[in-house]
Amino acid sequence: MEAFTRIDAVAVPLARANVDTDQIVPALYLQKPRSDNFGDYLFHDVRHDAEGRRRADFILNEPVYAKARILVAGANFGCGSSREHAVWALYDGGIRAVIAPSFGDIFHTNALKNGLLPVRLPEAEVRRLLGELLANPGMHLQVDLEAQTVGSANAPALHFEVDAFARLCLLGGLDEIDFTLGQRDAIEAFEQRAATAHAA
Repeated sequence: MEAFTRIDAVAVPLARANVDTDQIVPALYLQKPRSDNFGDYLFHDVRHDAEGRRRADFILNEPVYAKARILVAGANFGCGSSREHAVWALYDGGIRAVIAPSFGDIFHTNALKNGLLPVRLPEAEVRRLLGELLANPGMHLQVDLEAQTVGSANAPALHFEVDAFARLCLLGGLDEIDFTLGQRDAIEAFEQRAATAHAA
């Protein structure tokens, strides 16, 4: 998993609430192996018309957002089914942070476990960011996980909260298995002490 410390990147404004996981990655692609590039399926049915052509009116199809790494969206992002594939699609599509007023609970958990940072900010601040981004296509935001801030050129940095253990793993580029393996010496010492105590 790629370590996340600080990114300064183009942010794409998706000014929609209740973007569900079926929109993020349609059910058709849920049987694909993780080794596939799920970025190819990101918002597939929203990005394409019935003939498979890219829709000019969908913001992620605009060339200025081709290298966006931050997505700013409306409330309840990632609601709906629990499919982890939605996070894979965003991650493989280059998105490393999603900023929204609120998230679907399971999506939020899946994001943190898969290297995608979900940032909760007050709804008024998200509306302000969306307005700035829509008025300035290609505008950068800065997301700093060490400082736990979101910054832009036009406003003071905004603080966000994140679970301490998830933050530790993201900063180190570790999933839960990697973290556990990193504790091998402590685990073995604990087991040795337990075995000694049991023998006594």
